[in-house]
Amino acid sequence: MEKRNNLFILILTIGVFGILNTEMGIVGILPSLADHFQVSISKAGLLVSLFALAVAVAGPTMPLLFSGINRKKVLLLVLGIFVLGNIVSIFTSNFTILLIARVIPAFLHPVYISIALTVAATSVSKEEAPKAVSKVMMGVSAGMVLGVPITSFIADTTSIEMAMLFFTIVNAVAFIATMIFVPSMPVKERLSYGSQLSVLKKSITWISIFTVLFINAAIYAVNSYLAEYLETITNISGKTLSLMLFVFGGASIIGNIVAGKLLTKNARKSVVSYPFALVVVYILLFFLGQFTIPMALIVLVFGIVFAIGSNICQYWITSAAPEAPEFSNGLFLAASNLGVTTGTSVGGLIISGMDTHYIVFGGILFLILSLVFILMRNYMYNPEKQHSS
Repeated sequence: MEKRNNLFILILTIGVFGILNTEMGIVGILPSLADHFQVSISKAGLLVSLFALAVAVAGPTMPLLFSGINRKKVLLLVLGIFVLGNIVSIFTSNFTILLIARVIPAFLHPVYISIALTVAATSVSKEEAPKAVSKVMMGVSAGMVLGVPITSFIADTTSIEMAMLFFTIVNAVAFIATMIFVPSMPVKERLSYGSQLSVLKKSITWISIFTVLFINAAIYAVNSYLAEYLETITNISGKTLSLMLFVFGGASIIGNIVAGKLLTKNARKSVVSYPFALVVVYILLFFLGQFTIPMALIVLVFGIVFAIGSNICQYWITSAAPEAPEFSNGLFLAASNLGVTTGTSVGGLIISGMDTHYIVFGGILFLILSLVFILMRNYMYNPEKQHSS
């Protein structure tokens, strides 16, 4: 039984990795895609921002719509559409078709992630649930942070098409494994739409949503163009660029471990400190961006701080609405991706209007906004009140 559960959770983790990899892996090859399709870097940024916007729109709605359908069928449907979208991406020479092939699967992204997190938690005993969920979250982290350097490395050593083939293979493996090894999962009991939607009546939920939106906008105003920044400001390319992105990816895995400890020790203090930590990273990035060795260290720290941000955001929304965990995870995905869209768009505007060097100021502006909402929630809701809500 335990072996079967472990295999089941592994398959879910691979599926989550494949989906997040399709979303974020593209960041590492944005400059190459801009050249390949002969579009500007800010237009290529639409491949990140429109995907994220679709996830943001679908986050609160699609998991609700699919909540009554056999979960195995839903998992297969989502993975199948991702495989088809990836195949179209490999063979198209038209930028608009590439955009459409990415945006359609994006609407089903939150369905897979929320089901994977819920199913992982319910496939084991209540005591083991956090462990099972954290394994699936590793797929989220790995997809977000390792997808970028892996894709960049494949594109650099072979071609863009081969990098996109990598997305396809991971999703196809998850699809086949789900079909063969995952049992049928009819839904036994479902929370009513009304009981889940009622968390939106609480002001703490909305304050938390805006915090998460601004933190993600602050991160992605810079992170979406990190490959471009390293190429144009630090003047590195090829394998050195891939190595830098691997450093960022590896550091993010450390960041997940650090975040767990910080949130366990003192969650409120960690959340308040976060915007200040990222502002320091951005100031260093601005002043030392042209030096390779300092940049390697800054990228390492940025990777750690980046992952801490993702964990803080997930905690901040789910702690605001603990009575509807699936729906609050959907809200977390929606707010995060709306932040990705906002940040990527603002970063693109700064690049086309000013210069790549100045994207950090977009990030700093969003960090100031996030701090306003963090302090507002802490002022309005003291810990005792928060636990009872």
